[in-house]
Amino acid sequence: MNTVGLIVEYNPLHYGHVYHFEQAKKTLQADAVVIVMSGQFLQRGEPALVNKWARTEMALEMGVDLVFELPYVYSTQQAHYFAQGAVQLLSSLPFVNTLCFGSESGEIRSLEAIADFLYEEPKEFKEQIKIEMSKGNSYPQAYSSAILSILKNEQELDPQLISKPNNILGLHYLMALKKTQSHIRPTTIKREKAEYHDRHFSDHQIASATSIREALFSGDKPQWDAIKPYIPPYTLHILQREASLGRGPVSWENYFSYVAHSLLSQSPNQLRGIYEMEEGIENRFKEKILMADRMSTLIELVKSKRYTWNRIQRMILHTFTQFTKEGASQLHLDQGPTYLRLLGYSPKGRELLHKYKKEIRLPVISAIRKNHPEMLTYDLKASSLHALGYLGSHSEQQKREVMQTPLTTASYSVLGGKESK
Repeated sequence: MNTVGLIVEYNPLHYGHVYHFEQAKKTLQADAVVIVMSGQFLQRGEPALVNKWARTEMALEMGVDLVFELPYVYSTQQAHYFAQGAVQLLSSLPFVNTLCFGSESGEIRSLEAIADFLYEEPKEFKEQIKIEMSKGNSYPQAYSSAILSILKNEQELDPQLISKPNNILGLHYLMALKKTQSHIRPTTIKREKAEYHDRHFSDHQIASATSIREALFSGDKPQWDAIKPYIPPYTLHILQREASLGRGPVSWENYFSYVAHSLLSQSPNQLRGIYEMEEGIENRFKEKILMADRMSTLIELVKSKRYTWNRIQRMILHTFTQFTKEGASQLHLDQGPTYLRLLGYSPKGRELLHKYKKEIRLPVISAIRKNHPEMLTYDLKASSLHALGYLGSHSEQQKREVMQTPLTTASYSVLGGKESK
């Protein structure tokens, strides 16, 4: 069976994702699709609109066969660790043949050539990054600038390829595949019509997730009509159902009072121990939280040339979840995830798991037990904290995270006619 893997967030699942899914299946003549999906908090350091179970339903409705959760300690990271965690999860599944990612270039060979060059991390490249950082640039800016500087002397490599966010993330996927000596073959689908960071609609049907979220939160209440043309009917149905149950959609603004408490109740020394907190920025947080009345204002006040909006969001998130530098070091992130958390499956997906169960290289977790891996503790905590933004019962959602079994194509509302519990 030919199986393709995708790395996704689906925040929310829209027609651009449908295009990627359908093109991946068609181009690769895939019999099955497996996804690794971020959980309750995402790579840019923000909460998911709705919980991972609702987004799993969207994926299953689209036709995905297996949904696995990317652990919190990888899903909320910079591109290097985000890519490594997701690639290692897919690589632990012997039946996944190909990784297909979206990119602005759509040219896998060109991206592979740059990835091969960067993987070796030539001495001059590392030195150039330090030079760019010394200018006050953020690490992503320094990384891109260093690549541009070094590649100018490499006539066969196109430095413009690294000017787009999906291309850069794709490079990290390719380097992760190389680093782990994965059996998986990479390929890419050209991103169409909407740019990753687009904040406004530029097409009648394809839009970025960013622009969809912007439109959704453009009024006092969710603007369903504004986003309806850009998302499949099942996505709209699930979003509206979650809203009726008090489970979203949420943004960082739903959590401002909790974040303010986290920042105000900890000393600068305690904040200094939070993952990604560096160079005294904890003092800037302590100062600016007294001036802010909402999350967006806080981030804008703390943000600088060196620290991007996304980096600030991740610092805030790790403060909120108490993910510390010490905790991260104990998890040995370079060694990869220690389990596969199964969120959902189709009949074909169940068949794959059964057929290859002895060859899967990580334990598959479908029920939470007391002796679960330490890395999973952060996923459970993330779900409890994500539920603080809901209007419904927090205790009910915490219980659900422990008790919920993987969803199937017969267990949720859109296909099965049952309400999600």
